[in-house]
Amino acid sequence: MKTLLCATLDANEAKRVEVESSLVRALPSFSIVGLASSSIQEAKERVKAALVYIGFRFPPQKLTINLSPSDLKKQGSHFDLPIALAVALQKEKTKTDGFYTFGELGLDGKVKDTLSIFPLVLSLARKEKNIRVVAPKESRDKLSKIPGIELYCIDTLKDAISFFKERNLRSEPAGKIEAESIKIDEVLYYYQKSFEYDFIDVKGQEVAKRAALVSAAGFHNILFEGSPGCGKSMISKRLRYILPPLSLEEILEIAKLEAMDTKEPGFRPLRPFRSPHHTSTRASIFGGGTLSARIGEVALSNRGILFFDELPHFPKSVLEALREPLEDNRILISRVNTKTEYETKFLFAAAQNPCPCGNLMSSSKECRCSELEIQRYKNRLSEPFLDRLDIYVRMNETSQDDKSTVSSKEMFEKVLEAFVMQKRRGQRDFNGKLNEKEIEEYCMLDEEAQEILQKAVSKFSLSFRSINKIKRVSRTIADLNGKEKIGKSDLFEALSYRKRAEI
Repeated sequence: MKTLLCATLDANEAKRVEVESSLVRALPSFSIVGLASSSIQEAKERVKAALVYIGFRFPPQKLTINLSPSDLKKQGSHFDLPIALAVALQKEKTKTDGFYTFGELGLDGKVKDTLSIFPLVLSLARKEKNIRVVAPKESRDKLSKIPGIELYCIDTLKDAISFFKERNLRSEPAGKIEAESIKIDEVLYYYQKSFEYDFIDVKGQEVAKRAALVSAAGFHNILFEGSPGCGKSMISKRLRYILPPLSLEEILEIAKLEAMDTKEPGFRPLRPFRSPHHTSTRASIFGGGTLSARIGEVALSNRGILFFDELPHFPKSVLEALREPLEDNRILISRVNTKTEYETKFLFAAAQNPCPCGNLMSSSKECRCSELEIQRYKNRLSEPFLDRLDIYVRMNETSQDDKSTVSSKEMFEKVLEAFVMQKRRGQRDFNGKLNEKEIEEYCMLDEEAQEILQKAVSKFSLSFRSINKIKRVSRTIADLNGKEKIGKSDLFEALSYRKRAEI
């Protein structure tokens, strides 16, 4: 019996699979057992064709391939290579233990890349130290960026067989992220200074741009409200390009999510931006499925931005279900067959009109909505949901006199300065994602600011959650101002970003 290692994705995590082969005296046949999906059952034909092409002769015996553990459902064409090797090396005295093998086979024996190989190897590398991987040359650029693995790349099935017989390949050198970087406490953080959408295009709206800067520097959830055409979506789309730098771990995590979303990983230090339409189903936003829990927009936006345009038009069930990932920074999807937990440390940005027709705050257009329609429109957003948002911005109408005042490059440099301050304090998370214990440690107010906050709490009946959010936003404003402690002006600005009905 010959055994090789492979893996399958169970939700978002890799599970180790042993590929075992056995030859017994019986009528010639080829079978694969162990809860293999149709893509793996089809591997029999690809494996047969590839082995025959390189001159391998099948013995007149019964060949059985077992994928262990047998109670775990396996899927993916990357099982082709380990199955073919288990057959070809069945009678060879070679050691295959300890090597993970991945690759889809062409009928001519060529080994091809698949989108599932990168997330599989990345997940395995986090669980096990110094794993050894045999993979297609097409996967080299992606896999070489994963630290802590010993990578051997082959082009054909014949090369793979030769490698296990003769060990005639050297491991691939580690790849690098091609981008600018900054080193903080021996850790490299990567960023890019190309701005596809630039804040220089936004004229006027100084308060909104300042709020966007604070939101980006601390990863604070933000809501823009204003008349149609005032620049709500315009500002939201530019937020992505001034977000803080990424560590290698975060870049690899984003690349893994891209692969799971059937996209080719780019390995750019650019955080994701997801903008689902308000007609999207709840399952597409949060993830789910009848048999297995598939990833949704909330999980795909991790480490980036989740943007809801026309916020009140989203179903109330979706908005209320969003409260948990906004508060706990993770989401649990439960199904009969599986339970999957995803991290949701995203910046939530939203835009809404002040009324159904959008002209309630307009000085030049008349609002056509009745008071009842306006009330129904606003009631779609519950107080517990709004309490999860850190920053509220009421935007003015545009004017011909409005001018461009700041570029994305200038804003990003300020975000970078605040980011350096956060990391040098020893923070692992951004200010907007600090828990209660971390708030007490990092969000230190001076005496004057502490006194003002106590007055605000008693005057406006602020909830415990609101107090924490004000402290987090104040901490980010102080970072942008280069202060070690939160001062009076920082606190006043944070209070000004609370919703007007509350302050």
